[in-house]
Amino acid sequence: MRNWLSALGELSAASRARKQASLSSLFKWAVKFDYLPVNPTDKIDRIKLPISVPRGVGRKKVEKIIKAIPAENLRDRLLFSLIFETGLRASEALTLHIEDLDLTHDDEHMTVLGKGNRRRTVLLDDRTLVLLLKKYLKQTGYQHGPLFRATKNDTGGPLRYQSIHELWQKYCSRAGVGNITLHQLRHTHATELVNECVSLSTIKRRLGHSNMQTTLRYAEQIDATADRELREWRRKKDVRNVDIV
Repeated sequence: MRNWLSALGELSAASRARKQASLSSLFKWAVKFDYLPVNPTDKIDRIKLPISVPRGVGRKKVEKIIKAIPAENLRDRLLFSLIFETGLRASEALTLHIEDLDLTHDDEHMTVLGKGNRRRTVLLDDRTLVLLLKKYLKQTGYQHGPLFRATKNDTGGPLRYQSIHELWQKYCSRAGVGNITLHQLRHTHATELVNECVSLSTIKRRLGHSNMQTTLRYAEQIDATADRELREWRRKKDVRNVDIV
């Protein structure tokens, strides 16, 4: 197995790690049901993955792409705006149903089914997004079932990830913007929250992270944000010192 893993050198570390994890799961199952006495992969060091750094692209670029979507195509405008303004995973957006929405005035939110079948509530706190959502529902007349549906052949089934990936790349090209992935919309939203001093615990809940370490990757704030916080802290400290004097 060591020789086999070594022969996979042309693959990325992530690909090799996935193959190793698959083998480990197989042998773990075999040990559990007494097909093997021990798991041989336990004696092989795990392939180390480089620490991935979130890659936000900035609001201006994303808004430029969304503006490139024809105004009459409400579905696509709403889908990509929703992912961007709430930090949803693309897969989470595609599994949304009308029944997951609560459009109570001033308390609009949605229930999202995330990784590990964990449900969380995500606040719809952007007024423009809420108005776009209501306009979309009024136009389509949808009252139940998938929120985002395929229109090809009038099947009305839920959109597939491959379909929206191709659409997003088309709109990126139309906007004259480089290769920006759908997942970078999520990174951009999280980075915005960090730079606006939203607490990491709140960001963790909003993004549906199971581990705080994942959220901490976004805590590398830009210098301007860090400087602003330090200046604010210094001003408050100076005011307290003046009051004491």
